[in-house]
Amino acid sequence: MDINAYIESGILELYVAGSLSDKENEEVYALMQKNPEILQEVLNIEAAVIKLTAATAPKNKNYILTSIKKTLGFKGNSDTKVISITKYNWITYTGWAASVVLAAGLLWTVNQNTTLQSNIEVANVKQALLETQIANSKNSLEEAQTLVSVLRDDAITKIPLAGQGNFASTYAKVYWDKKEQRIFLDAQGLPEPPEGKVYQVWSLKLSPLTPTSLGTIDDFATDTNKIFEIANANQSEAFGITLEPAGGSDTPTMEFLYTLGVAAS
Repeated sequence: MDINAYIESGILELYVAGSLSDKENEEVYALMQKNPEILQEVLNIEAAVIKLTAATAPKNKNYILTSIKKTLGFKGNSDTKVISITKYNWITYTGWAASVVLAAGLLWTVNQNTTLQSNIEVANVKQALLETQIANSKNSLEEAQTLVSVLRDDAITKIPLAGQGNFASTYAKVYWDKKEQRIFLDAQGLPEPPEGKVYQVWSLKLSPLTPTSLGTIDDFATDTNKIFEIANANQSEAFGITLEPAGGSDTPTMEFLYTLGVAAS
């Protein structure tokens, strides 16, 4: 008989758990008497079960004592006669202990699975944020390269916008790319608009004075470099920036004309 193969078959665990038939129990018991290795393995399994049971069982001593009495057949709190624990009762007890261990193991597995799932979700969120940051960095790099090419292009018309009236300390600059029909507005010299107000950019014809809205700068406060790309298909002669109510105005509010600049003829 191959002792190691017999031990590794799992039958001894079933014996300790009380899951074998009476005949199989007798066979295992007989082998335990003949083979010290098998006996030692059964003792090791029993010790492991008891250790795990102690780790997962309630700590209340009265609860434990009551559970043991109930399992061993004692009734009530009165004194009872000592009864011998037959092999059947011992197997029943170890089976109950193994069940507790299996239940605790299942609970631990469920908790581990929940933790793992939570960690996966956190990792997915972090990955999504990282991908967004990478995309933003890529876009910022492309924008920076575009701006550098605009600043170095002699075909780009550069128009300074000076502060007007009560806003003489403000300033801005327009880089007009006529070929691509767009302007780049450098609005670093403008203060942050009050709540409920936005800056509106105007393309102007001077004779007669005809303003055409190029739109509002809704993200002024959140844009870090304060450089905005704006479409402009107009034959502009000048550019101006006014402060308007949120949503913009049909015509510029001249008393809130912050900056104005005339394009070179």
